[in-house]
Formats: sequence, C-alpha cells, structure tokens
Amino acid sequence: MANKKAPIDFQALLEEVNSEFPVYQALDQDGNVVNKELIPDLSDEQLVELMTNMFWSRVLDQRSTALNRQGRLGFFAPTAGQEASQLASSFAFEQDDVLLPGYRDVPQLVKHGLPLSQAFLWSRGHAAGNFYPEELKALPPQIIIGAQYVQAAGVALGLKKRNKKNVVFTYTGDGGSSQGDFYEAINFAGAYQANAVFYIQNNGFAISTPREKQTAAKTLAQKAAAAGIPGIQVDGMDPLAVYTVSKMAREWAVSGNGPVLIETLTYRYGPHTLSGDDPTRYRSQDTDDEWQKKDPLIRFRHYLTEKGLWSEEKEEQVIEQTKEEIKAAISEADKVPKQKVSDFLKNMFEVSPQSIKEQIAIYEAKESK
Repeated sequence: MANKKAPIDFQALLEEVNSEFPVYQALDQDGNVVNKELIPDLSDEQLVELMTNMFWSRVLDQRSTALNRQGRLGFFAPTAGQEASQLASSFAFEQDDVLLPGYRDVPQLVKHGLPLSQAFLWSRGHAAGNFYPEELKALPPQIIIGAQYVQAAGVALGLKKRNKKNVVFTYTGDGGSSQGDFYEAINFAGAYQANAVFYIQNNGFAISTPREKQTAAKTLAQKAAAAGIPGIQVDGMDPLAVYTVSKMAREWAVSGNGPVLIETLTYRYGPHTLSGDDPTRYRSQDTDDEWQKKDPLIRFRHYLTEKGLWSEEKEEQVIEQTKEEIKAAISEADKVPKQKVSDFLKNMFEVSPQSIKEQIAIYEAKESK
C-alpha cells in the first residue's frame, strides 16, 4: 500500500514561523549606516544628548562597581554593554509615560527623573530610596523576576481607561521571558489593547543560563504572537535602531492599537550582579571579545564623530562631570540617617496593629538610649 503524504508539514510550518523576525539595524558595528530608514529624525543636540546619556551610564556602572567593592553601595546589577538597549529605548518616551523598571534598569529610572542619591539609597535597601515624588511617573525597581510586567499591564490599562495619551514601558531580561508573569502580562495587555511597550533585554544569559536553554523559540520576539501583539527584534547594541523602533512602538501603543513587545539583542559585559556571580564560569573570552567589537559606545562614537558632533574633549568632559555627579550623590545619600528596627516595623503597615505598636515602643526605647 502506497504511503500517504503527511497532511501537515510541521518542519515547513516551523521554518515559516522562525523566518518572520528579522533583526532591525541602522548602524553596523563600525558606525556605518546600513539602513537609512531606521535613522531617526533627531536634531544634533538630541544625538549628543543621547550619547551623553550612554556615556553617563557607562561611568555610573564603573563607579557603582567601585562603590560596591568599598562597601558604600549595596545591591548592584552591572549595565555596561546595555547602554543602547536601556538609554536609547527610554529616550523615545515622554516624561508623563510611566516606567516600571527591573533591578538592572536604574539608569533609565534616573534619566526619567529619580535623583541619583535616591537610587543609591535603594541599592542600600533604605526605605527612603522608594519614596518617589508624585511627579515622577515610575515605580521602584522590581526585584521579583518579571513581576514588573504584570504591574505594567495593569497601569497601562488604567491609562487607557482614563483616556491618557501616555504609555507604560517596562523591561525584563531573557530569563524573565520564561516567567508566568511575562505571559500573563502580554496576554492581558493584548486582550485589552493597553498602552504598553514591553522590552526583553536579551543579553544572552539569565545569570548563568544561556538563552538557548530558556526556550526552544528561535527568537524571544516571536512570543508576542501568542498574545496577538506585534513582536520586534532589534540590534540592542545599535542606539539609533533601538530608538527608532521604540519611538514607533510608542506611537502604535498610544494610538490605541495595543501593546508591543521588543526584543533587544544586547550583552552585559560584567556579572549578573556583584553578589557572587562569576561570568568566567559560563562565558568564554571569545564570546566577550566578539561582543566588545559591537560596543554601542564605540559604534555611536564613530557615527557622531563623522558628523562632527563628538570629540575626545567632549567625551572627557562628560566623564568628569559624571564622576562629580556621582560623588555628590553618594555624599547626599550618606547624610540620610541610618534605618532603625523601629523604622522597619513602622513601614510594615499603613495602620499598625496593636502587637506591632508594642514592638515599636520597645525598640524606640532601646534606640533612644
């Protein structure tokens, strides 16, 4: 009996799905334009501002690492290598847009309006690091992996129901895209066409777990298809492509079309955090060297230098100004009184139950001696 042809070619279907997510790029790793359509309509001043923000972030990473080693800073997740993914994306949003960051997204949070001294207090675990002024449209960095996505979906729906012409933008890593909160959030936001832009910063590793062990999907952007929303993959080391895609995504979401999921292909040069992670145990020197060639600062520096907008003198000025800003911010953080046990107890409830009130009184008596 002749073999019947299979009614469905599953291999062909898989190839079709995986071919639909190209990597969008405006500049190659040498700073040359490879796609004019992705070059944004930014003024010379805005281009310099973006570059300044990215260099500021690189210096902040270096100084924060040093401060952590000195015992002057607490929890810190390095950001070097992800400046385009973080600062070029956030550059596309407005002051009244709401930022829900993860713990690696402190640079965006500061540029969105959080005083740097408060960011340092948050790193130290001080409650004062979480008391935001009302005009700052943001929540504190989320430690729980992916939880900011669920919060973002809710805030975005709130904006939509109040007819606000603003969006929520939020970030997680490649590991975060494996969390249940990730799927629930993009599905909920998609179902209600909420004003949100979701980022997956794919830096290749969720702590030590390689991305290819996170999922069988060829891209993380294609996970958007299950929620019925657009998914885009962009070169996360290319600031101009990241900005352009982010700007288009914001316009799409704020126009009532629903959310967008953006995967930025990027790389963190340092460890996952400074809390004991050793990247040499799971990353090779060859991998590090290959990504160093794609450095977003070098790429953007070449582009702006060719346009006559950047120089070594300008760069040194930005570096020195940033160091002074950090020095002043850490000094300001040092002036804030250290927390007491009674403070922790007071912060547990909006209205303390009798048992907590009694404990507060006991500790206040001890602390006053």
